[in-house]
Amino acid sequence: MKRQLLPVGIIGTGKYVPERILTNADLEKMVDTNDEWIVSRTGIRERHIAAPHEATSDLCYEASLKALESAGMKPEDLDLIIVATVTPDSTVPSTACILQDKLGAKGAAAFDLSAACSGFVYGLATAVGFIQNGMYKNALIIGADTLSRITDYTDRNTCVLFGDGAGAVIIGEVPEGRGFQSFDLGAEGAGGNLLKVEAGGSRLPASQETVEGKKHYINMNGTEVFKFAVRVMGTATEKVLTKAGIGKEDIDLFVPHQANIRIIQSAMQRLNLSPDKCVINVDKYANTSAASIPLALVEASEQGRMKEGDTILMVGFGGGLTWGATVLIW
Repeated sequence: MKRQLLPVGIIGTGKYVPERILTNADLEKMVDTNDEWIVSRTGIRERHIAAPHEATSDLCYEASLKALESAGMKPEDLDLIIVATVTPDSTVPSTACILQDKLGAKGAAAFDLSAACSGFVYGLATAVGFIQNGMYKNALIIGADTLSRITDYTDRNTCVLFGDGAGAVIIGEVPEGRGFQSFDLGAEGAGGNLLKVEAGGSRLPASQETVEGKKHYINMNGTEVFKFAVRVMGTATEKVLTKAGIGKEDIDLFVPHQANIRIIQSAMQRLNLSPDKCVINVDKYANTSAASIPLALVEASEQGRMKEGDTILMVGFGGGLTWGATVLIW
């Protein structure tokens, strides 16, 4: 007899983006580019940039406070904190531990998770597993990145693409029939060189040569990553819907990773979804990596685009290469 799993869903949400906005017009003064080129190829018009004193944990903190308020919880109520990021404050301690201390969530376990732009969905799947096996009752999952710190603003091909932000959710037990219905996670490590930050780890530690060679910045083969994204967005979506026993026609809201408007449009066509069923905010925030999906989800919630019982599809892809998708009944 199959064991009935505890229904786990989202019980609180919050987001935060830095105050400073970097527009396409601003970038025109920095590199050889223009607004029409950026918008037509990416859909991006502006992005938020962290202040010099802001680190990833600071973005996480602001988003987490809002999520706690939304859930009607106190920091000491938290059992687990997962921060999905590729731009931690430091290697050690983890950003999650820094956040735990800032929040005063003394009873919570805390760790970082690295799966690039798919990190938030990976984090959700991990936390749901902990709760369903009875280890914890609730968890705070944050997708947050400060990509401006690893972006080369002399590289016209990449500097237009990225921004900073954080999105947070608290998950716990929800009524029967609600919550996460299925997950599909995957990786294609052979494509790791297509999107990477080469230096700063144990393979190539920081040195004068790595700094001068700009090896601490994002390096990306945009064409190949685009091909990968279009392919896995479709296959991951089909797999996760099949696992949930849900058809494409049952999707009420589609929350994709906000990397490129053309990739999003391709996924919408494959799913035969109308624009009103898709959350698109890449124009305002650009690609915020792990923060992308939660920022879009929280914004949609704030706008009243989701009602109880709606079927939400979230899907993303990123460096690694990785992908992740989930179906949620709101």
